[in-house]
Amino acid sequence: MSSLAFTLTLPSLVSVRSTKLGRSVSNGGRNWSGLTNLSEKSKTERGNGLSCKAELSELAPVVSATYGVLLLGGGLFAYSKSGSKGSLFGGLTGSVLMASAYYLTQSPETRVLGDTIGLGAAFLFSSVFGFRLASSRKPVPAGPLLLLSIGMLSFFVMAYMHDSLPVVSIPDPLPLP
Repeated sequence: MSSLAFTLTLPSLVSVRSTKLGRSVSNGGRNWSGLTNLSEKSKTERGNGLSCKAELSELAPVVSATYGVLLLGGGLFAYSKSGSKGSLFGGLTGSVLMASAYYLTQSPETRVLGDTIGLGAAFLFSSVFGFRLASSRKPVPAGPLLLLSIGMLSFFVMAYMHDSLPVVSIPDPLPLP
């Protein structure tokens, strides 16, 4: 399937090739793909449109930074509205943990440690928001924060498994006589 690729990095070399379905643009970085000439192809032939071809290890820094900013913003918002020092402390703690996970996931040597810190922080906040939801029985704000933290927990579990498991090479099958 041919696709149009948008990159997340600055392009240095760009290659363009024409195919049956349209144009493909690539620079060797992370590719976002989508078809350009869709009018003559049916929906089943063209696929789902845009798709990300980045690996989990490439997304972990962005996810940890986003989650840290959301935790910090939520803690500051709760402190400004109700004067909750616990929410402020929780937001600051979460942002510091996610900042360290962000920093550690930048390097391949420390990526597993960064994934572990992100996993631990997401587990901690999933537990905290789960207990708050169970004790208060109010769906807001603990419910959406619990769903966000469970989503981050599942992401960091997958990233940890992806980065910590060894790469297994599969040999080519033997040719038939």
